[in-house]
Amino acid sequence: MRPDLDVVAGLVPPGSRVLDLGCGDGTLLEHLMRDRGCAGMGVEIRADDVLGCIERGVPVIESDIDEGLADFGDGTFDLVVLSQTLQATRHPLEVLREVMRVGREGIVSIPNFGHWRLRADLVFRGRMPSSPALPHAWYDTPNIHLATIADLERLFARERIAVRRRVLLSLDGRPLRGPGAAWANLIAAGAAYALARS
Repeated sequence: MRPDLDVVAGLVPPGSRVLDLGCGDGTLLEHLMRDRGCAGMGVEIRADDVLGCIERGVPVIESDIDEGLADFGDGTFDLVVLSQTLQATRHPLEVLREVMRVGREGIVSIPNFGHWRLRADLVFRGRMPSSPALPHAWYDTPNIHLATIADLERLFARERIAVRRRVLLSLDGRPLRGPGAAWANLIAAGAAYALARS
């Protein structure tokens, strides 16, 4: 499992009812169901990843989360996970609101487009940056809404979403050790958040 998914899994209380939006091939949900006693369901748009979920025995719905989660009532799940997916949606604000409506709590992780290496690439090379955390070229990236940690945290505050826990991520997706939160927007390659309604 990718290191950033390990971080996300560590934020999920054992035995939770989990909805994973943009679940990919179901790796995270399989781990949560097998090792943490969770009941899970995934939502994925890519057919090959839906097949991967089925092969893993992970319940999955093939759907576009940008079209909403009308099939799920308020508070249906203990937790809704949006791991490395928010920046790839067409309507991130609406998706975030749906996360907090359908789940009692949420977990959101994102890459940080404010990381110092990305800033330096843009300034000194004059090219759209890439990194181990963001390996795609500008023309084939799934990321369509480029945000920084500061941008996301400002959105949480505006939407009155409480951050219960924040884990800063290094370039390899592991928890970032070292200098503190004041420099997060510059030194973290990403972040994972445990969220609750205020």
